[in-house]
Amino acid sequence: MKLTVLGCYAATPRTFTNPTSQVLEIKNHLFLIDCGEGTQVQLRKYRVKFSRINHIFISHLHGDHFFGLPGLISTFRLLGRDKELHIYGPKGIKQAITLFLKLGDSWTNYPLIFHELESKESELVFEDEKVTVRTVPLIHRVYTNGYYFEEKEAPRTLNVEAARKFGVDKSQFNNIKKGVDGVDGYGTVIPNKKLTLDPPEPKSYAFCSDTVYNEAVLPIIKDVTVLYHESTFLDSEVHLCEKTKHSTSKQAALIAAKANAKLLILGHYSTRYKSIELFKKEAQEVFPVVELADDGKVFDFDL
Repeated sequence: MKLTVLGCYAATPRTFTNPTSQVLEIKNHLFLIDCGEGTQVQLRKYRVKFSRINHIFISHLHGDHFFGLPGLISTFRLLGRDKELHIYGPKGIKQAITLFLKLGDSWTNYPLIFHELESKESELVFEDEKVTVRTVPLIHRVYTNGYYFEEKEAPRTLNVEAARKFGVDKSQFNNIKKGVDGVDGYGTVIPNKKLTLDPPEPKSYAFCSDTVYNEAVLPIIKDVTVLYHESTFLDSEVHLCEKTKHSTSKQAALIAAKANAKLLILGHYSTRYKSIELFKKEAQEVFPVVELADDGKVFDFDL
């Protein structure tokens, strides 16, 4: 599992920072999460293959989270894309994107499939044989969802040395890989668990932005491997959270602690602060394992 941060700052533009967008690589999928203005340039800059992006997850319809989407969709057309593109986001996203395409007379020559969301409860929005994606309902000024990406448990792998030790013939290996018990030369049944190795523990990633402090997310993201949580403000501006429906770094850390997360990544920083290191310092007063997102930063969780 690998995360590439394309942008992680709040809405006010600067020449050296970008609004929210990130790419999550998980079980051979390349999921684009949010698509703020300039996302396609960042994709080029960090050499993310456009052709591998088949699913885009939009949290909410504020410009710093989806204004880059019309341009990216149009670029896919220019590049001759013919594969389906699935877009998950709040109800209204189809109308917004369709209007852009209509006014520019630039309809896609590939299937553009919208999955519009309006439930206030967590729901499964994507599943295949290796990964599931669920919404994480958040509290912001407009309807907003985070997303919870989770690997499914991989099959157990054959322990050849153990099979030989127990005298199990190699003709049984394929069945053992499928979960069948083995049988030695004397007809004794050898339990599958003694002939196979445990698979790696499934990893998970929760994206929670934008939101006010909200403990309702805890049952959904419990024991998450990596939590990305917005931290727009430092504690000195906590009084702004209720009005803007954003969080502080300490509040993000409290969610991480209560969710029993293994790692917290902070992002969506207000540009009023001189250094993002201040966010990490405050968060670590509550939760020790904290990393700072930054434009272009890559986190490889398989190392």
